[in-house]
Amino acid sequence: MRLSAILIMIFCLLLAAGPRVSAQISLPPVQLPRIPELSRIGEPPLIDLDRTLDRLRLDRVDALLRAHPEIVELDRNDRPAVRGILFAIGVDAAMVARAAEEGFALESRERIEGLDLDVARFRVPGDRSLARAQKQLARLLPGAQVDADNLYFASGSESAAADGTMRAAPLASAARSGVSLGLIDGGVAAHPSVAGRVEQRGFARGAPSPSRHGTAVASLLIGEGTVRGAAPGARLLAADVYGADPAGGNASAITRALGWLVQRGAAVVTISLVGPDNKLLALAVQRAQARGLLIVAAVGNDGPAAPPAYPAAYPGVLGVTGVDAKGEVLPEAGRAAQVDFAGPGEAVLAATGAASSERLRGTSFAAPLVAGRLARLYPAPNVDRIEPAIRALIAEARDLGRKGRDKQTGYGLVCGDCGR
Repeated sequence: MRLSAILIMIFCLLLAAGPRVSAQISLPPVQLPRIPELSRIGEPPLIDLDRTLDRLRLDRVDALLRAHPEIVELDRNDRPAVRGILFAIGVDAAMVARAAEEGFALESRERIEGLDLDVARFRVPGDRSLARAQKQLARLLPGAQVDADNLYFASGSESAAADGTMRAAPLASAARSGVSLGLIDGGVAAHPSVAGRVEQRGFARGAPSPSRHGTAVASLLIGEGTVRGAAPGARLLAADVYGADPAGGNASAITRALGWLVQRGAAVVTISLVGPDNKLLALAVQRAQARGLLIVAAVGNDGPAAPPAYPAAYPGVLGVTGVDAKGEVLPEAGRAAQVDFAGPGEAVLAATGAASSERLRGTSFAAPLVAGRLARLYPAPNVDRIEPAIRALIAEARDLGRKGRDKQTGYGLVCGDCGR
């Protein structure tokens, strides 16, 4: 049962985590192709859904590569990443010198506060592709963890790119305590449902900058009034990992955001972003979990046949799918073992700007509803309270489909009356 694996993994990480382990690019936003058939209610269903969703996913990547070839390229697994940059974890001076001899210049070394994580960033030699260089540096540094700085996309129908016409949400007072909820996404606009209760920090060039996607997810977490979230009236720490950067939403930005949230004492964080497995992000997630942070993530909208979406598929992360008003799983939602819970994902009322709200669709908008409910059960980071909190959430969930946990809706529907 995945819950047991989650709990065992978290407690093992806590025991094993020592004080440290051996041993980022940021311009106007690109508007990625939207999925109109899946973005609003009342649209006709897609035919041959898996093939269509796969084509849309590839088109999204192709559009980004065509629009910004100077800062984005494919890694060794054909996944988009920051051009010309590789990171390595667990490197010493001798490794740096060895890499330099082969043309890999050390661009920077960074310590991610809150996670006790040291990251070295290398510049790829100009005559080599990222994919080729990735293989070479991994061979040069066999004792290190080497990977590209992969990009992660919003798992709802809305782009996380900023809208310059929106006003950013006013910062909540940093002196006020008790903020338990975190968000890693685009920036949050000053919609009345969240204004005055959001403290934002940017982890990309031009951030924090308000976005439709980030605003929607924030409102479904803490909104009160015309747009009501699962934790109405709560305050929120919002990390903008996109800003105005076409290569925003990268693994290093998400890692730094996790470190900030751990430092600020967040207990539950929502990440409605999806992308590939990545060594830096995987380690950051493990470190954050070992410090008591519970991560709730959307499983994505690339269809049942899509590969696992990360960070939702990492051990210990609570993966959330979306269901419609009848309790049926959205046909575009991800499936399999990464699904732990379901939340409302169709016709969900969310804020999308400083003075606008819309009914949206997608797993992006189900995840914050589950996270908001979890935050009531787990108000502060405390590993001793993880198991009781998750079991209480399971008890609250309404079982859907076959009795017990399944690969479509996990343990069942949480916050079924939310987002209406």
